[in-house]
Amino acid sequence: MRRVVVTGLGLITPLGNDTSSTWDGLLAGRSGIGRITSFDVSAYDCPIAGELKDFSPEAHVDAKLLRRIDRSSVLAMAASKQAVQDAGLDIASEAPGSVGVILGTGIGGAHLIVENQDVLNEKGPRRVSPFLITSMLPDTATGLVAIALGADGANFAVTAACGTGGAATGEAAETVARGDAEVVLAGGFEAPLRPIYYAGFQAMRALAEHDDPAQASRPFDRDRNGFVISEGAGVLVLEELEHALARGARIYAEWKGAGTSNDAFDMVAAAEDGRGIVRAMQRALKRGEVPLDAVDYINAHGTGTPLNDRVETRAIRAVFGPQADRLMVSSTKSMIGHLMGAAGAVEAAVAVLACARGVVPPTINYTTPDPDCDLDYVPNEARTATVRYAMSTSVGLGGHNSAVVFGRWEGA
Repeated sequence: MRRVVVTGLGLITPLGNDTSSTWDGLLAGRSGIGRITSFDVSAYDCPIAGELKDFSPEAHVDAKLLRRIDRSSVLAMAASKQAVQDAGLDIASEAPGSVGVILGTGIGGAHLIVENQDVLNEKGPRRVSPFLITSMLPDTATGLVAIALGADGANFAVTAACGTGGAATGEAAETVARGDAEVVLAGGFEAPLRPIYYAGFQAMRALAEHDDPAQASRPFDRDRNGFVISEGAGVLVLEELEHALARGARIYAEWKGAGTSNDAFDMVAAAEDGRGIVRAMQRALKRGEVPLDAVDYINAHGTGTPLNDRVETRAIRAVFGPQADRLMVSSTKSMIGHLMGAAGAVEAAVAVLACARGVVPPTINYTTPDPDCDLDYVPNEARTATVRYAMSTSVGLGGHNSAVVFGRWEGA
């Protein structure tokens, strides 16, 4: 199998609309969480979220197309273009079929069904948007990115709830590794800040509540009480090593392995023994032949729900044994919230940057230790450290799990 490296990153998060501003915000321990401004929240219990700030769709998509597509697809296109530019990749000069796009989303434009159902009920079938079908599909964004960039290789969407971003990254890397593409744009995107979604998560009693929005997301803290919904996108350019070297590309890190699994237990609750995420982590490490004692950092799923954080801690200890006590484990959701289908991709990019830059972002709002969560969560301040291998883990509704591992690049 061929070696795969990361040569470009594109991030759009509540901390910034590009990779550098997001990374700087994470290292500074800033929160991107605030009170929702995009819709009327007067009927909601605790209307806080991770909204994008000063994001201009018009800067990324022409006005005519913008009227036809969903916001989630706009985010996917913007992050993809950013990643390609960061990689210095000239897709037009690549061989036909050699550049692919594999992105994922948990929800995509599904809310358009609700909106057009209202139109149907109130105004009749002739007023339903002719762009409904092509805008609501989970793979709409992958098609739009391919058209915009001229990427005519492998192209499909991955959907695995909140495990989507990691699963898509793993599938993209394997596509390159087995020789089905030279380059693949991989990642996830989500624009879930719509009333119907927020009402649904509120009904599940899964959302964090706090008087201060910036302190609402508190993974692994004893007083955590839920997660914060956020919007955004993350895209990684994954490239075959020799191809990257031949064009003089800057290499961030090397992809080593990925794993996926399912708890086969419950649609909402994770299995208490963490067996699903344990298998995903073990598969990723085995695929990359990465020794347990060489992993220095895990960007954890760490949503801030009482059950998830306890189970994930238990799973890490089950996989790493005595090595768990020397691991740095942090949750960047404490600062950017939960980007749903985009979460695993953004967090994979953070793991890549930790390897490349030698700095680990903190878990903010960590004030009161929980006896059930007893790892080193890099509390409240970033930490300078050599990161030989970094892992990103994701857990989703329906029992979906994914894990990806990257290694520090030290030359071929």
